[in-house]
Amino acid sequence: MAALVDTNILVYRFDPRFPKKQAIANRLLRKGLAGDSIRVPHQAIVEFIPAVTKRLDDGQTLLSPEEARREAEELLAQFEVLYSNGQLLRTALRGAAAYQLSWLDAHLWAYAEHFGLDELWSEDFQHDRLYGTVRAINPFV
Repeated sequence: MAALVDTNILVYRFDPRFPKKQAIANRLLRKGLAGDSIRVPHQAIVEFIPAVTKRLDDGQTLLSPEEARREAEELLAQFEVLYSNGQLLRTALRGAAAYQLSWLDAHLWAYAEHFGLDELWSEDFQHDRLYGTVRAINPFV
C-alpha cells in the first residue's frame, strides 16, 4: 500500500523549530523510501522549494536556495514522483466542490484519488477522514 505525502511532511524534515514533527517526518520518509511505499506529487516538490527558502521571523531560512535545489533533486531521484494531467485536474475540481477543500488541497487529494493511493499523509486534512477512496492521515497527531 502506497501513500501520498504532502509538502508539509517534506518541509518538517528540515525544520528544527518543531523537533517532534521533524523526527516523525524523518522516520516516515526513511520507512517509505526503504519500503517503496511513498509517492510524491509533483506539486509537493514545486511547493517545497519556496517553503524551505522563505525567510522566517528571525530572518533565516530552513535551507539555502542551493540546498533546497539539491534536496529537490534528491526527492526526484529517491521517490516515485507523480505528475498531473487533465483527468487529475478535473478530479481536483470535483473534489474542491464536494469536500469544500482549497484548490491546492483538492489538487493534492486528486493525485491520491487518481493514482489509486489509499492514504494521503498531511496535517492539512481532517485526520482519519475518507475523501472519496483516500483516507487522510495526519501523522503528527
